[in-house]
Amino acid sequence: MPVTSLSRRTLLKASAALAGTVAMPSIVRAAPKEIVIGGPAGAAKYFNESVFPLLKQKLGVTVLYEGTNSLTNLQKMQADKAAPKFSVVIMDDPVMIRAAAEGLIVPMQASAIPNLGKLVPGAVHLDGMWANYQLPWAGIAYNTKSGAPTSWADMWAPSHKGKVIVPSIQNTEGFWNLLIAAHLETGKPLAEAQYDIDAGFRKLKSLVPSLLNVYTNAPQAMNLLEQGEADMIGGQFSAYTLTRKMDGAPVDLAIPKEGGFAMPSGIAKITGGPASDLADAVIDAFLGPDVQQVLATKAVVTPTNLTTPRPAGYPDPATLFAPDWGFVAKERGKWAERWTTELL
Repeated sequence: MPVTSLSRRTLLKASAALAGTVAMPSIVRAAPKEIVIGGPAGAAKYFNESVFPLLKQKLGVTVLYEGTNSLTNLQKMQADKAAPKFSVVIMDDPVMIRAAAEGLIVPMQASAIPNLGKLVPGAVHLDGMWANYQLPWAGIAYNTKSGAPTSWADMWAPSHKGKVIVPSIQNTEGFWNLLIAAHLETGKPLAEAQYDIDAGFRKLKSLVPSLLNVYTNAPQAMNLLEQGEADMIGGQFSAYTLTRKMDGAPVDLAIPKEGGFAMPSGIAKITGGPASDLADAVIDAFLGPDVQQVLATKAVVTPTNLTTPRPAGYPDPATLFAPDWGFVAKERGKWAERWTTELL
């Protein structure tokens, strides 16, 4: 078409299109602004109140959040493998190992997610299959009216009979009670006791008379603790307990003399999930200092981005015990069967 045949209207359309291209160079900012994230139920409150509005501001994205425990999210991913609904998933490390083995998550690239290269050592796993965006820590959550436990053995004390709650082994934090039970039963260091599962189950059987409840839903368990129906929750972690303390609930988190545990939380990209470029942007935001600063204060977790300062009073992750998550992932199905037949 000769240049002289271009009408003024055509030129205006072309100019508007060019201006739009210049003003919005990013695919993420031009794409539909909606994404589905699967993650822990207990994180829904501070995600919805503080993190997702920040993502909306930074990326213009609306997050549809499905909160449950990690194993349930894994089951959803397995069921939807042919047509995934999630774009991003947030799960605990042992469940991430299974998701990676089944091809449910895809390696993340630093070229698309620059903050992958700015994390503390050990935060990126299996060449980028997932990364830890936060590091909660685990101990014993307790109602402040019942007093702070000083030892994990306090859960077995007669004074707390019928007032102790523990997580199910279906929840990743359920492993801490199995581990500490093995340690108390054998006297072995935690690094050795983690493999003596028979001893752990023997010791946990003696805890059954002290139990008020075994939970899969952490918020419900926290309600029982806040109301004083329970004295303590063994194996609970900072992101659930200390956020409730900040809201005025009569609860706190103790790291007993035997030690506390590192509870890494991972974020990953779903294989074949929708909105691929937007998923990269959301993951990069979770790994960046802006979101991590919010999480550090609102969720009471240690940040993993090296440029985000660790708030005063937070434990050094190096002092917390981190188990052999590969062993946990491999054996957890067997433990779940034993849990049902021997403890419930």
